[in-house]
Amino acid sequence: MTTVTQMDSFLIARSEQASAEQLCAMSNRHGLITGATGTGKTVTLQVLAEGFAKAGVPVFCVDAKGDLSGISQTSKPHKEITRRIDLLGLEDYQHQGYATILWDVFGERGHPVRTTISEMGPDILSALLGLNETQSGILYVCFAIADDEGMLLLDLKDLRSMLSFVAENAKSLRQEYGNITSASVGAIQRRLLVLDEQGGSNFFGEPALGLPDLMHRDFSGRGVINVLDAERLIRESPKLYAAFLLWLLSELFEELPEAGDAPRPKIVLFFDEAHLLFKGMPDSLLDKVEQVFRLIRSKGVGIYLVSQSPMDIPENVAGQLGMKIQHAIRAFTPKDQKAIRGVIQGFRNDYELDLKSIITTLGVGEALVSTLDSAGAPNPVINGTVAPPESSIGPIDDATRAKVLENSPMRGRYDVAVDRESAYERLQERATKAAQAAAIAEQEAEKTKQEAKSARQASKQSRRGSRRQTMGEAFLKSAMRSVGRSLGSKLVRGLLGSLLK
Repeated sequence: MTTVTQMDSFLIARSEQASAEQLCAMSNRHGLITGATGTGKTVTLQVLAEGFAKAGVPVFCVDAKGDLSGISQTSKPHKEITRRIDLLGLEDYQHQGYATILWDVFGERGHPVRTTISEMGPDILSALLGLNETQSGILYVCFAIADDEGMLLLDLKDLRSMLSFVAENAKSLRQEYGNITSASVGAIQRRLLVLDEQGGSNFFGEPALGLPDLMHRDFSGRGVINVLDAERLIRESPKLYAAFLLWLLSELFEELPEAGDAPRPKIVLFFDEAHLLFKGMPDSLLDKVEQVFRLIRSKGVGIYLVSQSPMDIPENVAGQLGMKIQHAIRAFTPKDQKAIRGVIQGFRNDYELDLKSIITTLGVGEALVSTLDSAGAPNPVINGTVAPPESSIGPIDDATRAKVLENSPMRGRYDVAVDRESAYERLQERATKAAQAAAIAEQEAEKTKQEAKSARQASKQSRRGSRRQTMGEAFLKSAMRSVGRSLGSKLVRGLLGSLLK
C-alpha cells in the first residue's frame, strides 16, 4: 500500500500483510463501517474522527449510544491500549483529548440543534411525516403560498397555521393551486401533532444551526469534532433523526462551493445507525439521496455510514462508498449469510485471505479494512487490528459535560430560542383584521337596519297622524250618527205600523 506522511494520511489498522491508511485526499469518497453489536464499531469511528481532526478536517459525528463524548477527554493508560500500541508499533501515540462541541436536539446534553420548516423543505418533511401523494401535494401548496405571500415557515405552529388557512380558503385557492380537501389537511395536522410530541417543537425553530459552526478548527489547526448526542432522538423519533441527516446533507450540498480535488475534505460526517436514514424512504427521495452522495464529493464532503450490516445500505448508495471497514458478522441467519457473501464480493482479496472464515471470527477491535489508493482504486483488504484511540473511551459524566459546555465556543449562541414574526403571526394578524372588518361591517349593517326600521316607524306614525280627528270633528260625527240612528228607527216604526193596519 501507498504510505505517505502523517499530515496527508493516518493509520486505521495494521496486519501481518500491510497497513491500512486513510488518505485525506481520498476521504471525500465516503466510507462504510459495519459489524455486529459489540464488535468495536464505535471505537473505530472514534479513531477515524481523531485522525481527521489531526489532519485539520472538521468532523461531525452522531453519538447513537452516548459513548462518543469521551473523545473530548484524555485517555488513561489501559492494558488493552498498551497491547495495541505494542502490537502496531505506534511510536507517536499520545494520550490526549480533542476539541469537541456537544450538540443535542433536545438541548439537554449539548447545545440545541434547530432548523426551520422552510429550510427542511416539503420533500424531506413529506418523508418525515409519511405523507401520501395527495397530502404531499397540499404540503407543497403551503410552501408555495408562503413564498407567494412572503411569509416565513419557521416552526411547527407556522405550518399548522398555514394548513388551517389553506383549509379555510380551499374554494378560493382551488383554481390556482388545485383541489384541497379538509380530510387530507386533517391527516397532516394529526401527524404534526405526533411529531411535536416526539421533539419536533425542539428541532424546528430559530436560531437555526449554521453550517460554519460545524466547520471550525482549533488554535493549533486541528479540526474540531462535533458530537451530536442522538441516543434519545433515535429512541423516541427515528424518523426525525433521519430527516435531520437528510437536511444536513442537502444544506451542505446547496451551500458549499465546488472544491475540486482538494488535499483533504472540508468536513467529514459519521452517521451511526445509518439504516434509519433509508428505512421507509420513498424511491423518489432515495434517488435524490443517491445523487447527493455522488455529487457532494465535489463539495469536499466525506460521508461515513455506520451500521450493523452492509445489507442495510441501498445498493446505489453502497456503490458510492470507497473505504470499507468490516467488523465481525454473526452468521446466525440466512440474511447474515447473504451479507457475508456480499462483503466478500466487495473486497479486493490480493492476499488470498479466507474471508468467509475470518469475518465470523474477528475479535473485538479487529476488522477487515480496505481503503483507497492515491488513484481512487481499492487497496487489497487486510485482516488487521484497529489502532487504539488517544482520547477516552466511553461517556463523560455530567460534571465533565457541564464543563465542556461551559468552555464551548458555541455557548450562548443557540441556547435561547427566538420566535420572530413569521407565518403564524402574519396569519393571526390577517385573521384579526378580517374579524375586525367583519365586526365593523356587521355593526354598519345593524346600524342601517335600525335606521330603516326607525324610518318605517316614523312613516307609519305620520300616516296615523294624518287620519287623527279633532275633538269638534269627533263630536259632530257622533251627533250625526245619533241623528241618523233616530231617524232610521222612526222610519222603520212608521213603515211597520202601516203594514200591520
